[in-house]
Amino acid sequence: MKIMLVVGSLGGGGAERVAATLVNAWADRGDDVTLVSTFSGRGDCFYEISSRVRVMYLADLVRSTSTGALNAWRRFIALRRLIRMTCADVVVSFLAHVNIAVIAASRGTGIPVIACEHTNPIAAPRGRFQRFMARRLYPRADVLAVLTAGIVDPLRKEIPALRNVAVLPNPVDADVLRFWKMPGAPGSRKRVLAAGRLHPIKQFDVLIDAFATLANEFPDWDLYIWGEGPTRDALARQIGTLKLGGRVFLPGMTRELWAEMAKADIYALTSRFEGLPMAMMEAMAIGLPCVAFDCPSGPRELTRDGRDGVLVDRRDVGGLAAAFRELFSSEHLRGELGRKAAVSVRERFSTAVILARWDRLYARVGAIRGRYESGSRHHLP
Repeated sequence: MKIMLVVGSLGGGGAERVAATLVNAWADRGDDVTLVSTFSGRGDCFYEISSRVRVMYLADLVRSTSTGALNAWRRFIALRRLIRMTCADVVVSFLAHVNIAVIAASRGTGIPVIACEHTNPIAAPRGRFQRFMARRLYPRADVLAVLTAGIVDPLRKEIPALRNVAVLPNPVDADVLRFWKMPGAPGSRKRVLAAGRLHPIKQFDVLIDAFATLANEFPDWDLYIWGEGPTRDALARQIGTLKLGGRVFLPGMTRELWAEMAKADIYALTSRFEGLPMAMMEAMAIGLPCVAFDCPSGPRELTRDGRDGVLVDRRDVGGLAAAFRELFSSEHLRGELGRKAAVSVRERFSTAVILARWDRLYARVGAIRGRYESGSRHHLP
């Protein structure tokens, strides 16, 4: 099967990580895969891409130094030409701005489009123009795939004409499964780990405040927040004000996050909202106990309503500190939660399980003929 997957960039974000996992898995099983980056020029991919995947950069095809509407139009025309030239059996797109461009550029080609939302489109802040275009174009995709069932009804209220919605979670990269939480040496320092873009939506300032309330009570614990972004300076000032310079660290980006997770003792998520948080899923797969705000959406689905992790009301900073205190105090509890998390995530979100769901979706939209095909390509459960 010929698959084209279109993303905005090939940087270090969560959607880009999922894109790398999927294209590598499809190529490994023999599919003809093209990965297209629409908003960046040629350069190194943050995540490893198989040599069997054809990687193309739309900016290089346009070769224009213009900006604004003219450049956007040239990229749109180049994208449409590329879709026609590739003759894919299906085009898959990630994230709202790319989804809108791909749905519009594919009109009249006869190639089915599966547009994927990787955030919570209701909770995520969006401009008026993007909301307008999503309402107009999302119903024209063959399928709009979302990460969790909790997004479906609110999305249909936002876009009444939307009919073809499928729930399709992200897979855990097979390479993650090589890592396991490493037992700490007796008397060694312990780590809380968080990861993501340093952005107000992630509320890492709240995480630092919660940790600060316990720092004196648990002097052998540290906090590591991996990532880069616009709030780095503010977070660094906060750490200095709280006199936690030797306890809270902002080490930046890393290509070895899974190895860092294996050295940690707890994973923390304090976001205002999520789609299906990849870093938290990977931490659980590695065997870390997780403490997360019960935000829309993702943590509740990953932890199976709190059975495989600790959920805290998203506005309850005191509750977050209390959850940390309980886990800091009990190595046994940390081990039990971590083991349950690893079994649950590895069973539900393995690459093989999620690829099978993709194949059923491909059959439904007419991209492949197989044993899963039944009924109309425009009718999804």
